[in-house]
This record gives sequence, structure tokens and C-alpha cells, in this order.
Amino acid sequence: MTFTTLHRRGLRLLGRLSMYRLALIALALLAVVALALSFAGLVLPTPLELLATAAVLVVVGAAVDVIGHRVIRRPWRPESTLITSAILLFVVRPGLDAAALLGVAIAAAAAAASKYLLAWRGRHILNPAAVGATIATLSTLGGSAWWVGTPALFAPLLVLGLLVLWRTEKLRVAGLFLVVAVVVAAVRTITQLVAAGLSLPLETLVTAVVVQSPFLFLAAFMLTEPLTLPPRRRQQLLIAAIVGVLAGWPIPLGAITLGQERALLIGNLVAFAFAMRGAVRLTLVRRDRPTPAIRELTFTADRAIRFTPGQYLELEAPHPRPDARGTRREFSIVSAPADLPIVRIAYRESSTAAVSSYKRALAAAQPGDVLVATGVWGDFALPPSPQPLLLVAAGIGVTPFVSQLRDLRLGGERRDVVLVYVAGSAADLAYRDEIEQAGVPTLVFTPDEPPGLPAHWTWAGGERLTADGLARAVPDLPSRRAHVSGPPALIADLAPALRTARSLRTDAFAGY
Repeated sequence: MTFTTLHRRGLRLLGRLSMYRLALIALALLAVVALALSFAGLVLPTPLELLATAAVLVVVGAAVDVIGHRVIRRPWRPESTLITSAILLFVVRPGLDAAALLGVAIAAAAAAASKYLLAWRGRHILNPAAVGATIATLSTLGGSAWWVGTPALFAPLLVLGLLVLWRTEKLRVAGLFLVVAVVVAAVRTITQLVAAGLSLPLETLVTAVVVQSPFLFLAAFMLTEPLTLPPRRRQQLLIAAIVGVLAGWPIPLGAITLGQERALLIGNLVAFAFAMRGAVRLTLVRRDRPTPAIRELTFTADRAIRFTPGQYLELEAPHPRPDARGTRREFSIVSAPADLPIVRIAYRESSTAAVSSYKRALAAAQPGDVLVATGVWGDFALPPSPQPLLLVAAGIGVTPFVSQLRDLRLGGERRDVVLVYVAGSAADLAYRDEIEQAGVPTLVFTPDEPPGLPAHWTWAGGERLTADGLARAVPDLPSRRAHVSGPPALIADLAPALRTARSLRTDAFAGY
């Protein structure tokens, strides 16, 4: 099994949970492990200190969050409160005395308040937990201890952190940060030892900068928070490198140092400078049905949205008692930038009884209702060079290609493009008219033959798309840059053929 196959199949399983719910579950499991270890004295806090700190964080954080949401007149999201509280649990200094608990309360209150006071167009600019830990440190009543960096927690943290990064598809970002932070920390330690005329065994040095450091926790649960990352991967990698350097070599700042949380805050500010992103209010204009199973929603945006065809937005649909998939979902933008302020998205309507609470809430939205797009992300954009392209779409995965082909057509740009379109039946071929207008050669893989195909469309005769079938259908695949959008299982199945392409970029839909 190739790495791509394994990665996509794992993503399909993890996609059953929203990234926020998975992060909360991972943090909760880590807290349970820490509590068990505390009874054996293998972590810094005692059981009572751990329980008392957790209680203060949740109570104070929830109180401030409830007040904040009432002021802005939006439903309170307990999941967000619990995630912030759980992160702070592993960062702040625990204790049972009044001063220590007051410091914990200050951290919780500052973290929650930062979501509303340090925000831009409805989105927080800085990581709330990092803000809370910094304010607590400056108050001198508490501060960050990063006790999560202990050998006893390293193994469970590695497993849980890997699952979260796998689900959020931020393994590269976290990996670069960890490499930079560990190398810089090692160089700093060696430099200090040499200056003092001391030495340290290599295994001790590695343990100190890897196992006993907070870098892994910072990477998995704080650095890769979607709301404080820039939209493009290359920008995210730059932020990872900056934070890695600053976290690996803390700079003295008077009474405190530029520790991990301050390093992250600087990274947040640089990320914000890339694009002054913010939440966008979208007013629903109409609902359409491109196919019997697909629903399209057309919105008008209350302000300009900058996006590249192929990118996606995260749409929030608050509703009571959300299930494990949460209140936010990612949707590729179907419309082109030239269509603004009109924004279109589409989703597949499930025919089973196990419909997510999110999709039920989205189905209940009526024209005139206002939803919030928390931001635009993604790197699933066409390359600027005129090299030949292969676009492979399965079902609802055609949506980013509709935006890209529409943008090319409206801009009068002609590219060497071949589209492979996979659907469950001829009736499931969504956006057929828009794709026909683009005039690109299209290979259709459906069990039944679509009626009235244009001259530049070819039906595969009912054949199921496989890696061998793709290689036969597109004999010049090695000369093309491949872009594939669809379920992770399809991408995994096609991996053997796609490896022969000049390059490969995927846009898998997990958890839909």
C-alpha cells in the first residue's frame, strides 16, 4: 500500500469527526492519561491540582464566552470553550493555593475575552490559549509552565497529535516547525554548554529538546489552529519556520523570555499581515438542485472576498445539539471571482437517515437567512504555467473545477485541459452546462450513457474508473499535471496511475 493510499484511507475514517471535535476528543483523552499518571507522580500536577485547575479553566472560560456571545448576539459554542480550556490545562502552572488558581482564572478569562476583543471582522487574530498564558505570566499571579513536555506524556501526545494533524492535513506544517524548533533548540543548548565549558551526552540532548519539550503539543494543538493560519500552504510553512526559530531560541524580554506562547503570537501577527482575513456574512439568495442529489446555495457577500478558483470556504451553521461533525463545514467555491458579490457552494444531500445535524441545519436555511463564512483557505489552484492539465472529479468533487473552468472562460484564457468526470449515474453529472461551455475534452465514467453528449465529451462505456483505466483513458498522463477532487477512497485507488503524472495535487472531501 502506497503512502498516498494509506493517507487518504485514514483521512476518510477521521473525516467522520469534524476537526474541532477530534481536537477536543484528543485533548480530553490526553487529560485523562495525565490524570492517571498524576497518581503515580509521573507528571508535574497532583491529581487535585489537575482537577482544580481544569475546573477553574472551564468555569471561568465558559462564563466569559457566554457573555461575549450574548454581546455579539451569536449562539455560544461550548466546543470552542472546552478546546481552549483543555489547551490551557497543559500550558499554565497548576496549583491549589489561591494565588495559583487566580492566575489560572486570569488565563482562562483573557483567552476567552481575546476572541472578541482581539478580533477582526468576527475572527480572532491571536491564538486564545497563547494570549491567556501570556496575560497570566505578565500578571505575576500565574503563568505558563508547559508541563505537557514530560517523558511520560510523549507517547500518547505523539499518537493523538498525529491523528489531529492527519485530520487537519497539517502534517507538513507541523513537521517543518518541529524540525526547525528542535534544531534551533539543540544549537542553543550546545552553544550555552560550550560557553560554560560543559558537555552533554547526545541522548540526553535529544531527550531534552524532543521528549521533554513542548514543541509537539504546540505544533499539534496551537500552531495549526485553522483560524489563525494564513490561507496558502507556502505562507503556513513560513509561519511554521518563524515560530520554530523563536520557540527554539527564546529571546530575553526583561523579566520574561520570548517563550513558546509569545513566539506563537508573533507568528499569528505575521499570518494576519498576509491577508487581513475575517468572517464574511453571506445572505442566502436561492436554493437550486443541479441534480436530484445535489443542492446548490447562492449567497451574496456583505463585502469583498478574495479567493483563487479552487479554494474553499468554511461555512458556519449554528444549531442546537450539534453532532460529532460540529457546526462548521468546508465547501469548495463553485462561482468564479468575477461573479462576486455572488458566491455559490454545493453539497450532496444524503438519502440515509444518518444525516448530520449540520446538513439538517443547512437544509433548513431559507432565502434571506444570514450565515457566516469564517474564511477562505486552500492550495487547490491551477498552476500559472501553461503546462497540460488533467482534472479528475468524482461526484461533488467537480465543484472546484467548475470554478476554475468558469474563471478561464470568463478571462478568455485557453489551456490544454482534460477533464475526467466520475458519477454514480448520468443523472448525477452536475454542472454539465457550465463544463460544456468551457469546451474542454471530457471523459465521462458513469454506469449508464448520458444522453446528448457534445462532440468533445466521451463516455467510457460503463467502465468503472480504476488506475489502469485512467492510464488507458489519458495516455499522455505522464506529461500532465494532475488535480484530483473527490472522496479519499477514489484518490487512494487511483494513486498508482497518478504517480506517473508530472505532479499531483489533491482535494479530498472527508466527513461529508
